[in-house]
Amino acid sequence: MSALTLRPYRVEDEAAAIALWHRSWQQAYPQIDFAARLEWWRERWRKDLVPTASIVVAEQDSALTGFVTIDGDGYLDQLVVDPAHWGSDAARRLVDEAKRLSPAGVTLLVNKDNTRAIRFYERNGFVHAGDDVNPTSGRPVLKMVWRA
Repeated sequence: MSALTLRPYRVEDEAAAIALWHRSWQQAYPQIDFAARLEWWRERWRKDLVPTASIVVAEQDSALTGFVTIDGDGYLDQLVVDPAHWGSDAARRLVDEAKRLSPAGVTLLVNKDNTRAIRFYERNGFVHAGDDVNPTSGRPVLKMVWRA
């Protein structure tokens, strides 16, 4: 097994990134049909994230195993890691890269019922900064912030 590497997103990564998003979110929330959301996600990926965010992907053995998106305002919209790599250092390395790209600070929204993710962000220096509601899903979210 080769080492995990990080690199900038390339347009040819799109299919793998979308499939990874689907796999990861379906594992995290099995009660939600993420297959039904694929077209919406593909549209959002192409129109909202790729044009405005820096996207860094994690690769291992030539397979995309994760990605992070961070925009110019320091908003981390997506941190996605293949469930087979949960517990590895992939997520930490991707968050560290987001911090490097946005040294003035990083903000994010995390589902309040996603205790695993909340603990991960807390371990990586993020603090609670208020409650909110996800504008797309209507789910309660926690705003979290990291400052250098």
